[in-house]
Amino acid sequence: MSEVSIFVDESGGQGGDSKYYVLTMLFHDQADDIAPIIDCHRKGLAERGLLDLPFHAGPLMNGHDQYEGMPLERRKAYFSLFFIDLHHLPITYQTFFYKRNEFADKEALSNRMRRDITTFLFDNLSFFQSFEKVKIYYDNGQQIVASALHAAIEYVLSTNSYLYRKSKNADFILAQTADFLCAIELVARKFDNSEASRTEEKFFGSARNFKRNYLKKVRRKLLRE
Repeated sequence: MSEVSIFVDESGGQGGDSKYYVLTMLFHDQADDIAPIIDCHRKGLAERGLLDLPFHAGPLMNGHDQYEGMPLERRKAYFSLFFIDLHHLPITYQTFFYKRNEFADKEALSNRMRRDITTFLFDNLSFFQSFEKVKIYYDNGQQIVASALHAAIEYVLSTNSYLYRKSKNADFILAQTADFLCAIELVARKFDNSEASRTEEKFFGSARNFKRNYLKKVRRKLLRE
C-alpha cells in the first residue's frame, strides 16, 4: 500500500507571547527508506563526540532543557549536523505564518489555519490522492492546530484514506525535522523584519549569511504544486 506521512509542528504556542505563530507540515513518501540516513546521522554524532539527543531547535539555540549548560559551539555542532543530514532526507514541506495581533482569539486563528490547510490540500490534491493512505503525525500539543488539521483533512480527503497517529518529537526523526524547518522559517521571517534575537544572530550570523547558508538550501525542500 502506498502511504505518505505528514508530520506537523508549530512554533509560538497558543498561550505564549510570541509575535508569530508558525505551522509546518512535512511530507514523506514511506516508500523512500530513511533508515540509512538516520544511521549516518547517529554515526556523525558519535564521530563528533555528541550524545544522541532528540533534536529540538528552540531549546538547542537557547541552551535550555537537555542542552542546559552546553557551550554555544557544541550546540552549533548539533544544529549543523542536523542541517547537513536534512539535505539527504526525501521530504518536502509547507509552512504557514500568522501574526497574533491579526486575530481576535484562538478560535479565529484556528479557523484561519483550517482555511489555509484546506486550500493547500486542494491545490495539491493530485499529490495526496496518488497515495492509498495519508498518515498524519501530531502530538496534539496545541488544540487550535489539532482542530484545524482534523477539519481540513476530513473535508478534503475521503474518509478511508487518512489515519491519525499521535507522535512525540523524541520518537521520530521526521518530527524533529519538522521542528527544524519550523524554526528556520521563523528565523527567516524575523531576519526579514529586522527582529532576529541576539541568540539567532550568534547562531546564524547576518541575515545575508543565514539566507545563503541555510534558508536557500532548506527551501529546495518546499512542496511545489
